[in-house]
Amino acid sequence: MASDPRGKAATLALRRRLLSNSCRLFFPEDPIKIVRGQGQYMYDEEGTEYIDCINNVAHVGHCHPLVVQAAHEQNQVLNTNSRYLHDNIVDYAQRLSETLPEKLCVFYFLNSGSEANDLALRLARQYTGHWDVVVLDHAYHGHLSSLIDISPYKFRDLDGQKEWVHVAPLPDTYRGPYREDHPSPAVAYASEVKRVVSSAQEKGRKIAAFFAESLPSVGGQIVPPAGYFPAVAEHIRRAGGVFVADEIQVGFGRVGKHFWAFQLQGEDFVPDIVTMGKSIGNGHPVACVATTQAVARAFEATGVEYFNTFGGSPVSCAVGLAVLDVLEKEQLQAHAASVGSFLMELLGQQKAKHPILGDIRGVGLFVGVDLIKDEATRMPATEEADYVVSRLKENHILLSTDGPGKNVLKFKPPMCFTLDNARLVVAKLDAILTDMEENVRSCETLRLRP
Repeated sequence: MASDPRGKAATLALRRRLLSNSCRLFFPEDPIKIVRGQGQYMYDEEGTEYIDCINNVAHVGHCHPLVVQAAHEQNQVLNTNSRYLHDNIVDYAQRLSETLPEKLCVFYFLNSGSEANDLALRLARQYTGHWDVVVLDHAYHGHLSSLIDISPYKFRDLDGQKEWVHVAPLPDTYRGPYREDHPSPAVAYASEVKRVVSSAQEKGRKIAAFFAESLPSVGGQIVPPAGYFPAVAEHIRRAGGVFVADEIQVGFGRVGKHFWAFQLQGEDFVPDIVTMGKSIGNGHPVACVATTQAVARAFEATGVEYFNTFGGSPVSCAVGLAVLDVLEKEQLQAHAASVGSFLMELLGQQKAKHPILGDIRGVGLFVGVDLIKDEATRMPATEEADYVVSRLKENHILLSTDGPGKNVLKFKPPMCFTLDNARLVVAKLDAILTDMEENVRSCETLRLRP
């Protein structure tokens, strides 16, 4: 492959001069210049191939030819706003409706997950007539000011918690107050939400919404215990609020067992609002909010129209339809279930071998590996996780960390990630951990045992 005309060093120098330092790169000490992507692989300017275990945006694979073709063909005909009657937007809404519970039948199209969550907040407040929001600890719902305010992951480093924001414990059965040995963690964590709501009400506050990622990602690849969402929804709705399921990172078949991650909570559970982004457009800026007729009518009653210049354009909807086509034709939901199960099995085998692997959790192609310094305290092995990610990069595997302790290796690759990819990644991880145990020994779980 021919070298890029501008070298990596020159591009990095330009970036440092022209972009804010707050716009961070992966691997800042030695960033990779990526010039091409295909499927689950990315390529640098020298043609080196990397397995992408990070990118849940390129949902059906980088530069999928059918998605690229759909955008190209529609771009040659028409790309305009949604005030004109066009087949693509209604066809797309119809296709999305077929994946959701019948109650979620009204759609708004936007450009990003942040826009979707901001609109969900507006919808909730208009429908309920209330203002306050309950969120989970360590949550992140977007970069707009309105969403920073409801994202503990961000606001704790900025202006702090607003009086109208109420934070409930993350339903983490590995690190939270109610763990894997608790007889009913779902009920216990939901009771914490009830307590938060009651405390707010005692201060005269009124709850508009409960926001939650269906599988909290920034929180550390958390899988809430089954039954948690239905119990929370009961407490929230009793307080006059609505339940918002943020599917921006985990929707569209990623969990394998279901098309939407909130469906892991039970067949009868239906949120009042669902937000979508990232994977919905495979890298094209598309997002969506789905809600009920009742919520939509309350929003319409203001008399103020909802309009988004680019949301719902013919090209965006053509891309969205193509993503759904690929998911169906290539059976990627079933693929995520089988490959994800295999990956979890391989990682589980490594857990028995390497004590630094404290917990393996996930569903489908959404998996977290929690690294610990000590088995008894479960102290996050933050530095070790950073070292592992750096070593994997040297082995041409792209992975990242998350969680409050930045110690959780998070797997959320394109849905075309294969069994062979899983074997290779886990084999490399095994080799790196073995080497660490022999040479690094920086924490209790890395020290050689007698």
